[in-house]
Amino acid sequence: MYKILAKINKLLLPSFTKQGLDIAKAKKWQMAIIGYRAYVTKRALG
Repeated sequence: MYKILAKINKLLLPSFTKQGLDIAKAKKWQMAIIGYRAYVTKRALG
């Protein structure tokens, strides 16, 4: 289930690393998306 969700996230959610976003300067909503994507990726790999 998480592998499918990770693929959907890759298509729909923005990739902040490709945009060159500095994590220290990220807004709260950007940090929430980063955290969510990290959680889903971790679950998909595990």
